Amino acid sequence: MAFYVDLLWNPQDATHLSREDRAPGHYRAYVPDELGERLPQIGQEAQQSAEDALAVLARADERIGARGGYVNHLLIRSESISSSWIEGNRITPKKLAIAELLQRGTRVALDVVANVRATEEAIAALADRHRPVTTADIEHLQHVSEPGLEIGLRTEQNWVGGSGWSPLRADFVPPPETEVRRLVEDLVRFVTATNGNPVVRAAIAHAQFETIHPFIDGNGRTGRALIHTVLRRTDALRNTLIPISTVFAGETATYIAGLTAFRKDPPRLDDWIIGFARAAELAAANAVRLSSDIAALDDATRDTLIRYRQDQGISPAKPRRDAVILGILDTLATEPVLTIETVAARHDVSGAAAHRALVELAEAGILGRNKDHKGKLICWTADRHLALVALTERSNRVGVGDTEHQRPRLGPAAPDPDQTGLLRPEFVNQVDP
Repeated sequence: MAFYVDLLWNPQDATHLSREDRAPGHYRAYVPDELGERLPQIGQEAQQSAEDALAVLARADERIGARGGYVNHLLIRSESISSSWIEGNRITPKKLAIAELLQRGTRVALDVVANVRATEEAIAALADRHRPVTTADIEHLQHVSEPGLEIGLRTEQNWVGGSGWSPLRADFVPPPETEVRRLVEDLVRFVTATNGNPVVRAAIAHAQFETIHPFIDGNGRTGRALIHTVLRRTDALRNTLIPISTVFAGETATYIAGLTAFRKDPPRLDDWIIGFARAAELAAANAVRLSSDIAALDDATRDTLIRYRQDQGISPAKPRRDAVILGILDTLATEPVLTIETVAARHDVSGAAAHRALVELAEAGILGRNKDHKGKLICWTADRHLALVALTERSNRVGVGDTEHQRPRLGPAAPDPDQTGLLRPEFVNQVDP
């Protein structure tokens, strides 16, 4: 059974602390029960919610199908942007994409790039249901997203939230460091198992991880990656990544309330699972919408290029099937930031041919030119594709649909309407005026 441990806060080095945080006192650290491998019994409403969410995820996965590769590329970045805003770091899809390609930018942007890679690595490495997930896997996953920290589970007490730097003022105090390894070893056995409803297993795994809080930093990122790991290992999703946590980003109070319910004695597990299932359904709907919008945008972009070539008297107006310029258009969803060097290498053409194609796409209004602080051109960007990432992230925060009527409190600003000019008309309604 879960229990509390009474501990004493009496910091030895308090020179950097406020008077309130220096004050000694007793606090209680929460130690959750072990999970085992089997799913616990839940109520009928929670079971139905989980089954409904599983069906919605399966339909979304089927509808997106072969487009899952490039949709995942955008969805992972949408989730990482959401995570950065939760943590107080301001990053936009464009800044993230440029930092990812050029490997330079603000510390925040580079940190989010690390988060993206950690998520992709987790899905690739841990999704194989024929190999067990280990504590070392979880430690490695966290280290990829937080490379500046020493690898391994925490060896000191931590806490979450509150008005100061003291467990006495925290919103929640996880288990003492002496309990962490035992609980994580139990958790990885639970994550390894694949029986039962995957939505229930993913919900419990995420909540248990956040309750253990096994690292000094990076717990939120690693906990979000575990959701994808469970859904892939259980074959709930085969093609697509559904960023469930971006919905929680827009409903922080609901998310915290759900975790609090999970930690009650006895746990109000049904409340947490119902909330998690709802978030899964909303995120799945937005993933399907993004997939459709990318397909529509790709078609419209080709039409824009053909009209531009017609207006300029370029023959043939429709480029040959093997033309590098069409190759660039086909990969804008996964490669929204381009340089002469990357285009030349990706499409096996000369630097001159790559430059000509990029210039033509920029002149056609399909790519934007980006310069550094010295005015030097550093890259071209597919701003309309990047705008889709921002719109999806914002839409997840308000549920599904029109952010004009319900604007998210946090997150990237709405893209300029000009950037969505190639989208189908009903999608433009999602852009704030």
